[in-house]
Amino acid sequence: MATEVTIHTDGACLGNPGPGGYGVILDHQGRRRELSGGYALTTNNRMELLAAIVGLEALNRPCDVTLYSDSRYLVDAVSKGWAVKWRRNGWMRNKREAAVNPDLWERLLNLLEQHNAEFRWVRGHSGDPDNERCDALASAAARQGDLPADPGYRPGGFPLSREWTV
Repeated sequence: MATEVTIHTDGACLGNPGPGGYGVILDHQGRRRELSGGYALTTNNRMELLAAIVGLEALNRPCDVTLYSDSRYLVDAVSKGWAVKWRRNGWMRNKREAAVNPDLWERLLNLLEQHNAEFRWVRGHSGDPDNERCDALASAAARQGDLPADPGYRPGGFPLSREWTV
């Protein structure tokens, strides 16, 4: 039986784009670990994705994961299979629109192949203690001075060319 882990995540951006941060809480049998970080120029959606990635990357073996996020972008794209479809279609949402943030989606999908994960949406800023804590971690990270550049950020969220790969 795989280890059961609960992950709460949130991303924040001071302006969009702007300085951004992510916050993560991992919970395994009441043992909690908090993670956070940020970038000088990024987007809120990138930070929502990165929070999930950082949470899953912190696991050192395959786990049964329940991941909570207030990002419909993240939860719906995973739960409804959109991200898998975008990857299968060469990071295109449809025949004319490129998928945004393919670098992070690729990382996330690779991690999801290692874990049995269920993504659940939670309403943000509604009093959920773990979501509020993740928001505080993400916001504090976004306000740190001297944040590094987000290596995958592109204005508009698109890759440099349609042939771009990770």
